[in-house]
Amino acid sequence: MVKMQLLGGAAIFAALFSIPSGAEANIGPDAGVCASGNGPAALVRVVGLKNRAGKVRVRTFDGTNPKAWFDKKRALKRTEVAIPGSGAVEICMPVPKAGSYVIDLRHDTNGNGDSDRADGAGATGNPSISLFDFLLGKKPPASKVVVQVGNGITPISITMKYLQGGSFKPVQTAAR
Repeated sequence: MVKMQLLGGAAIFAALFSIPSGAEANIGPDAGVCASGNGPAALVRVVGLKNRAGKVRVRTFDGTNPKAWFDKKRALKRTEVAIPGSGAVEICMPVPKAGSYVIDLRHDTNGNGDSDRADGAGATGNPSISLFDFLLGKKPPASKVVVQVGNGITPISITMKYLQGGSFKPVQTAAR
């Protein structure tokens, strides 16, 4: 009987604390929200990383207020995670309620917390942005960046872009 209780306890422990293998693993402090299926939340898949160094920062913004987009003081939620050595990079971002949101990313390639020329960026809808747009603070139109997050878990894929010439573009040989 004691042996059976131990085995039962071990099974419960394994079920509660197991991490899915390979591409199904999501990371970040709210990974359990997406793993449980209890939303509303966006499961943000980061695509096209230049390398596996540093950290990724993810922020959510109210999609109905363009003045709030990309303003660090108006982010609804901010999460920063170390990039895993392999597998998909998926970060769970709970939101207050189902609705319209804008999500942005930053790949801090050296992990120093500052924006450097080598760092990458991305946003929902994967809008095209030039260095000139960035320097002037020009925001993409709502039709490009606003996404709908439902009551459950909404998967969203964002491609990282890095400064190349006069614009931000995806890297050709992305780390996976």
